[in-house]
This record gives sequence, structure tokens and C-alpha cells, in this order.
Amino acid sequence: MAIAEDKSRRNKRKTREPEVETRPAFGDAVNLVLASDEEGGGDDHQDADTDSDVEDFPEIDTGTDSGVGSEESEEDEEEEESEDEDEEQDTEGDPGSDSAIYIFPKATSTVSNITGRPKRVYPEIEPDYNSDSSTEDDPNRIGNVPLHWYDDLPHIGYDINGKRVLRPAKGDELDKFLETVEDPASWTSAFDKNMQMNKPLSAEELDIIRRLRLGENPDAGYDPYEPTVEWFTGKGKQEVMPLSAAPEPKRRWLPSKWEKQKIMKIVRAIRQGRIVGSKPKTADNTPQFYAIWNEVTSIQPPPLPAPKLPPPTHAESYNPPEEYLPTEAERKEWENTEPEDRERDFIPQKFSALRLVPGYDQFIKERFNRQLDLYLAPRVQRKKLNVDPNSLLPKLPSPSSLRPFPTYQSLKVILSGSRVRCVSVSPDGAWVASGDESGVVYLWEVIVGHEVKRWTLGSKIGAIEWCPRTDVSYFVASVEDKLHFIVPPNLPSAILSSTQNAVTSAPPPPTASPVKWASTSRVENGVILTITLPATSGLPKQITWHRKGDYLASVSSSESQVWIHQVSRRHSQAPFKKIKGTIQLVLFHPVKPQFFVATQRYVRLYDLMQQKLIKTLMPGIKWISSMDVHPSGDHIIVGGYDRKLCWFDLELSEKPYKVLRYHSRAIRSLHFHPTYPLFASSSDDGSIQVFHSRVYNDLMTDPLIVPLKILRGHDVSDGLGVLQAKWVNKQPWLVSAGADGKVVVWCSS
Repeated sequence: MAIAEDKSRRNKRKTREPEVETRPAFGDAVNLVLASDEEGGGDDHQDADTDSDVEDFPEIDTGTDSGVGSEESEEDEEEEESEDEDEEQDTEGDPGSDSAIYIFPKATSTVSNITGRPKRVYPEIEPDYNSDSSTEDDPNRIGNVPLHWYDDLPHIGYDINGKRVLRPAKGDELDKFLETVEDPASWTSAFDKNMQMNKPLSAEELDIIRRLRLGENPDAGYDPYEPTVEWFTGKGKQEVMPLSAAPEPKRRWLPSKWEKQKIMKIVRAIRQGRIVGSKPKTADNTPQFYAIWNEVTSIQPPPLPAPKLPPPTHAESYNPPEEYLPTEAERKEWENTEPEDRERDFIPQKFSALRLVPGYDQFIKERFNRQLDLYLAPRVQRKKLNVDPNSLLPKLPSPSSLRPFPTYQSLKVILSGSRVRCVSVSPDGAWVASGDESGVVYLWEVIVGHEVKRWTLGSKIGAIEWCPRTDVSYFVASVEDKLHFIVPPNLPSAILSSTQNAVTSAPPPPTASPVKWASTSRVENGVILTITLPATSGLPKQITWHRKGDYLASVSSSESQVWIHQVSRRHSQAPFKKIKGTIQLVLFHPVKPQFFVATQRYVRLYDLMQQKLIKTLMPGIKWISSMDVHPSGDHIIVGGYDRKLCWFDLELSEKPYKVLRYHSRAIRSLHFHPTYPLFASSSDDGSIQVFHSRVYNDLMTDPLIVPLKILRGHDVSDGLGVLQAKWVNKQPWLVSAGADGKVVVWCSS
């Protein structure tokens, strides 16, 4: 009986619940209840009766477990399914039922152009204000996505319908400036990255920005001076049980004298004017705008952090592996190395336990150095370059590939015990003339060193120089206030006659001169002509010839006066009346009509035709001692007593192209080889430096200067070494004269 009542109640419930089961899924999702006409206008009394009825739990019948009960239940289920199908057909056919109400717009069925199958197309959603919870007008709905993903795309996102939001056009900086000039509201707008456009700021946002710039609270409703709310004082707010039974301290009800002193100190400072309060700001109701995005950013890089200590390695362990322990040889090498050159500041040691490790003896020193690094070291990152020093040296050719040049001592001639001051080689390279301080001039052969003849001139020899002409043969030797023209013996008759005609057969000078020319009709003692300088001239310390052999220049030691003598006319003149500095040396240009004059610090180049100064060379030498010109005339070398040798390129600059420092003491002599690319320098250190000096015709190629050989064969006597060195014409041989009284010939191997 109970089971039958339960079935009847179930059938009644099914007749009332079809509308609930056919509710759309959207209503269940949003908890939306749609009332139908029957629910709204039904019998309230019936609903009350159904609600008031209490269904009793059916009694359990053991007979339901039998097969008869199962068959009845299956029949009931079949009846229920058939009833549900009928109800569904009725609701679909009835347009006025509740299921016919659609919340979403109806879709239309079309055939796809791509797949050719039917598909449903829904109309575009037109959201109203009430349909969206957001109140902002944001057509770009990409969400929290990095905007740089769209840098290479023509759009910047998608709208609510899934369509692309195109990127707005951008102008250049001039367009932006013109927009700010024409639009006064541009100062109160900000750039929206999401929409790539400027949006005006509201009054509330501008007020927040103004408060932030003034350092105030951004909340306009915040009152920093609101009255204090007494939570624990007043009527009914007293503590019933005190937190402590200790009596009240005096400091709570006695005025503090320390606070009084601080306050009086501030009051005195205000009265004396040392503390000035901020001036009251005038009330200005006009809005003030600021270009918050045009703030000048700091160009200074942020300060670098302090350097960190490197982490410890295996070598710093108290029990390092065996390969980290040094051997006895490595330990001695570490102890002999300077502290700043050591790879490590400690020697790895091995201990069996940590408690056996002693205190670190360098701890205080390392901490102190660390504090110095943090306090004094500049915060600059410097990149350390591991450069091999040998790679910085210029790559020069091997000296063996630059042969020939003198390499060994071929001949040594010991003339006398006095110093040999000067030496000169004949143009044909067969004879050498040398003079010493005792006044003796020696003539000997270069190849065998045989002395042919000697002349005693009676006083100290200052300089000797052969005439560069090849059709005549004679040399000039200088003594006190005189220049002697000496003809060597055993000359061929043709050369002897041409020499006598060139030197003696000359008309007397048309004007009177303080320099006297005197010649003999026959050669007496080899001296064919004598030039007598003024009495105050002193010993001529240098003689130099013009390349044609007609002009001769001499420099006197006492007054540093320069005389230029013309042999063909027997005429002498002093080209310089006044000159700055003491003249040390003079040289004729080998090609052009120019004249080099070296003073103590400078070398001046004069034009003899125009009689004007062309250039002043500044070698940077404290005292110039020697000078020579390259056979091409475009280069000059200058040596000084301060051991410097300067190479000048006359086409480039007034400063030296290269400065060489190969001698340890003063440089005494310099000489270019007339045919080979060689030059030599002699010094008081007793050595001769031989260099390869190749000059190219190409103006873009620098001269090649390579040190070749150091020749040592002279002894240093009284602080003087090799006083002069001269090359032998047409041969890579060198003749040198020293203060030890020797003349040495150096030959190539």
C-alpha cells in the first residue's frame, strides 16, 4: 500500500515539474528564474496545501526485492519515458510556452563558403550599459598582455567582437609639437599605451598629480589634523584592571627640563633668524599645469656597487686536495716573489681537523686594505687587457736581410798619445786624413792603414774636411784663426795641375774683407792656400762643403761666427750679423740653395736666394752636438749631449718624426752614408750605433729605421769616447776617431 502511494505522488510531481526541467541552461548558470503565467496565476491555496503536506518516508517492503517488483518498476520507467517524450513534443509545437523564450539572439543557418557545410551565424553583440559590468570605454580587449607583442603588426589588439583594432597614425616630433601649440588641452592629457593615443585627464586625476608633486597625501579627503579619538579615556572608557600595579612615574606629570632646553634652543634660533619658516603661499585659484612627461632625466650613470670579495676556492680549504698543495720548489719561488706579483696571498696548507687550524695572520691587514678599497677606490669599471708586451713592439725586418753594413773591426791605427778630434775620407774612398790635439795631420790609406805623410801645423786641429770635387784633390784643416788648404802627395799630374789652378789662380777680391787669403806659388809643406780669419774668431770647430765644392762654411768657436768662403773668387762673407743663440753647426742643403743653422736648442732653415727664414725645427734637445742631412735633402738627424737622436721629416712637421735613445752618454757625431741606406752615431760611451735608414719616394710611406749593429773598439778616456765617425764613399765601411788616440776602420762581412 505504501509503495502504491509513493508511485501516485511521484506521478503527480512529474505533472507539475516539466516546466522546471525544460529551463534553459543559461538560467541555471546565472540563477535566473522565469515565472510563467501558470506559476504567477495559479491557485495559491493549492500551493499552500502541497507545501504543508509532509511526505512520510515509505516503509520498506521486503517483497520489492523479488522479481515481480522489478518487473513492475521496469514497466513504470517505460511509462514515464513515454510520457516525457510526449511532453517534449507538445512543448516544441507550442509557441506560447515558456521554453520558447530565448535570452540570446537567434542564430541563422547558412552554408559555409569554405567547407560547404551548414553553420550557425550569430548576430553581433551590441552591449548596453546594463549588459557589461565595466563602465570604461575600452575597445581594446586584449587583457593584461605585453604590448610589444604587437610592435611588428598593423593592429594593437582586438575589440569585443574579435575584430582588430588598427594602430593610429603617428607623426614626427614636429607634428607633436604643433599639436601641443594648437591644442591647449594637450598639457592635461596622458598617453594611453593600450590605445596608442592621448586621453585627457580628469579633474580628480590632475588633483592627485598636483598633490604628489607637492609631497602631499593623494587622497583629497584625508585630514592630517583631525582631532584625536580618545579610545581609552573619558567616561565609561577607563580600564577596569590596570596593566601594571606600579605607581605612575614623575615624568608623566612633571615637565621635562631637557625638552624645555631643546624648545628654548629652537626659539632662540627663530628669534635670531637662523631658522626661517616657509613663506605662506598665496591663494591662487587658477589651475597650474605641469609637463610631467618632459622631466629631464639624469644622464649620470647610477653609482656602481662596492666590489665583492671572490668566493673561496679549494686552495683556501683547511683540507685541500693534494694537487693544490705546493711543492718545496714552488714554496721557495713564492717566497722569493714580490707580494704584489704573487698569484695568491697565502700558501695552501693541510690540516687533519678544523680545530687544528691556527688564526689567519693576515686578517687585520686584509681587512684594512679592504676598507681602503671601499673608501678610496673610485667606482669605475676598468677592463683589464692581457696584452703581450712583445706584440706592442713594431715588427722590424731581420738585420741579416739588410746587409751590407759594418760588423767587425778591420784596421786599427794608433797615431799618437793625444786625442784624435777629427777625421775625413777622400771622395774616392782611398785616403783618410785625421788630426789630433797636438797639431799633427796624418794621411794614410784606408785599405792597409799605411801612413803616407804627416803635417805639423803647430796648434790644435779643430776640423778636417775633403773637397767633394772629383777632378781635384785637396782637404782643408782648421787651426787657430786659420784654414789651411793641403794637397796630398803622389797625385797624378792632371789632377795636381787642376788642383793648383782651382785654388791659386783666382782674382783678388774686389772689396776689402777682414778675412785674408794667402797662397804660395809653389807647394811648401803641402799647404797651397791659407785663409786667415779675424783675430777674435778662435778655433774653427766645424768645416762643411757645398756639394759642388766651390763654397766652404766654417764655424768659429769663440764668437760662434759663421763664415762662408767662395774659393773661385777668394771671397768671404758673414751671412748672419745677429742671430738668437749660440751657433753650434751649419750645413748646406744637398739639393736646394738652403742653409741649416743649428743653435743650442733649435735648427733653423734659411733660403740663400731669398735670404729669409723658412722653418724652425724644435728637436727638444737641451744642447745640440751634431747634425747631418740625408742625401735626398728631405730628412735630417740631430744629436745632442742629452743622448737623444731626433729624426726630422722636413715635409711633415717642425717636431721630430722619431726620437731614438740608444746611447748611454752624449752623442758626438752623426753621418749619413752617401750611397747606402745607412747612418751611424758615435757617443762618449765608446760605442758606435749603426742604423738602416731607408727613405721611400712614396710620401705616404714612413721611413724605415732599423738598428743593426753596435760597434765597440774604442776606450773611454777622461769621459770622452768616439769623437767622430765618417763613412767611406762607395763602400759600407766606417772610419772612427776616438779620444784614446786610435783611428779604426770597420768593414762589412
